[in-house]
Amino acid sequence: MERRQGFFAALREEVARGLSPARARRKSEAADLAAAFRFAGGGGGGGEMLAPLMEGPDPESGDGEGCGGGGGRGARGRKEGWGHWVRGQLARAPSSVAAAAAGAGATRNDLRMLLGVMGAPLAPVQVCTAEPLPHLSVKDTPLETSSAHYILQQYLAASGGHKLLASVRNAYTMGKVRMVATEHETAGRLTKNRNAGRGGEPGRFVLWQMAPEMWYIELAVGGSKVHAGCNGKLVWRHTPWLGAHAAKGPVRQLRRTLQGLDPLITASMFAGARCIGEKKVNGEDCFILKLSTDAETLKARSEGFAEMIRHVMFGYFSQRTGLLVHIEDSHLTRIQSNTGGDAIYWETTISSFMEDYRPVDGIMIAHSGRSVVTLFRFGEVAMSHTKTRMEEVWSIEEVAFNVPGLSMDCFIPPTDIKSGSVDETMELTNGERSRAGPPPGHRAKVAALEKAEEDKVAWGGGTILENHN
Repeated sequence: MERRQGFFAALREEVARGLSPARARRKSEAADLAAAFRFAGGGGGGGEMLAPLMEGPDPESGDGEGCGGGGGRGARGRKEGWGHWVRGQLARAPSSVAAAAAGAGATRNDLRMLLGVMGAPLAPVQVCTAEPLPHLSVKDTPLETSSAHYILQQYLAASGGHKLLASVRNAYTMGKVRMVATEHETAGRLTKNRNAGRGGEPGRFVLWQMAPEMWYIELAVGGSKVHAGCNGKLVWRHTPWLGAHAAKGPVRQLRRTLQGLDPLITASMFAGARCIGEKKVNGEDCFILKLSTDAETLKARSEGFAEMIRHVMFGYFSQRTGLLVHIEDSHLTRIQSNTGGDAIYWETTISSFMEDYRPVDGIMIAHSGRSVVTLFRFGEVAMSHTKTRMEEVWSIEEVAFNVPGLSMDCFIPPTDIKSGSVDETMELTNGERSRAGPPPGHRAKVAALEKAEEDKVAWGGGTILENHN
């Protein structure tokens, strides 16, 4: 309790001096430079300086335990750079450098894929919490729909009540994550990541929200940081390898908010869903609500050779507690070759489990959970499919509602957003190719397809042409 009181006091003091996501973005380079001086004194003594408190997650924190404070595992190596490390290895063990560099390259590719897919995935449909939820009625209403409305009413009541939830003007959440690519499957081989059992890449995130549709997130994992946000009119994302890009289609919520962090947005999201049955999830009897993206939204999210075919989400609500304990969504994208050849299909499935619900100012928040992501690529050539499996675990450390001083200016998008971007389902970038390669008879067709796809960008649930170990 003392910790929470201390956090709120410090937070209000920082807000009074201008704390905001926008300020964190403006000062990110200065903060990284100041953090570098932290290690100027070497192993100890008077030369070591205290690092400034960062307003976002520290991308250099290797152990995931600090958000800008103490030095994490491997921090010195990251500050000095990969090239410095390689030069040191050349002087000591030249024969091992090639293997080490190859392993590091695979790790970087895995990290890029993890952040591209799980960093900032979006919800399937547009939603606005300012719109009232449907009234509970059984007259002239299909049973599947009226049952869904009843389940959502119970969910809102169990989460703290509609009146309390509607009183939240903004929110702040800070948490830890661990991400890992666990296995990669082709038609003739299954490769498992032998390091998956060690816990994967640690990281941290901060999330700011403001009613009705504005949000901003920073997520730092393994030395790389992803920013994403929405000002109510535009959704954008920034990655170190692609810069800032806008999302195709209507404004949509961050999927992470549906993972037990925002009950009102979750209920509004499923307002158009149908109840399709019951199922046990981790021993809990649950009602299942199904939400399908309409054709107009799918068309708006498609562009060029990439066509969004479907996006479906399922919500599992506990019959005992009324809370959301599991969500699963799947979307399918068709990518047509510009040469008229066979199309390639990417199916992305994200399955998330929410646990450890605890009240924060009367609102039930899931304080931990895990997600399993499957990327399935098929088409083009018979028996050439690939399947990649990734996992994420997270925990919530701090939550605050109605933070003073937070304004719309905090959600202004970057000025260098690139135009002509596509939906989050495509990151078919040049250089991310399957090591196996296509059969000789198909090389020309695949090369033409790769040229057309090389500028596509993937968000969470995106597609990656990546064979990783």
